[in-house]
Amino acid sequence: MIRRIPIFTTILVILAVAAMIALGVWQLKRRHEKEALLAVFAANEARPPVALPALWPIDDGSLFRRTSANCLEVIGWKTEAGHATTGETGWSHIASCRTGAEGPGIAVDMGVSQRPDAPKEWTGGTVRGRLTWAPDGQPLIARMFGTPAPRTPLIVSEVPAPGLKPTAPPDPASVPNNHLAYAVQWFLFAAVAGIVYVVALRRRRPPAA
Repeated sequence: MIRRIPIFTTILVILAVAAMIALGVWQLKRRHEKEALLAVFAANEARPPVALPALWPIDDGSLFRRTSANCLEVIGWKTEAGHATTGETGWSHIASCRTGAEGPGIAVDMGVSQRPDAPKEWTGGTVRGRLTWAPDGQPLIARMFGTPAPRTPLIVSEVPAPGLKPTAPPDPASVPNNHLAYAVQWFLFAAVAGIVYVVALRRRRPPAA
């Protein structure tokens, strides 16, 4: 007697395989978008400096541009793991700044030290450096499928606060573009899932007389 193919399970497997293929195609699309964005980043490195208010509203296309802003008042400090231009690792000291009429507040990386204590000697002023995004600690899955929280622009200052070493400027080369690898993985997952299910169906058949 020939056993029937399980309809419900087959539909689930087909939907899962289709979802994996769709994710692979999406990763290929993201790869081309990332390549275009990396080209913008590389061009931004060579562009002349511009005041931060001229870049508003800040988006990914503004990153790695040399810019300047006036920190009217330091509202608070936080520390993140970082490394100095000398290659030395330590604590990066990031100031949250009020900018007044220049727009929303910004964050400023004022340098690296071996201690997490905030540099109280620096209370604000004109800052010049490369533009990037401040660390927000938001999980990648939340940014992909949820409503991402607004991101804060971060200027990595060329001149550190007193007692600190300058933080290494953000580098476009550090931005990963591994979407092709992710796409291949999803396509492989889809192929493996399909093969495994076909083998499982064949094993359901009764032995030949």
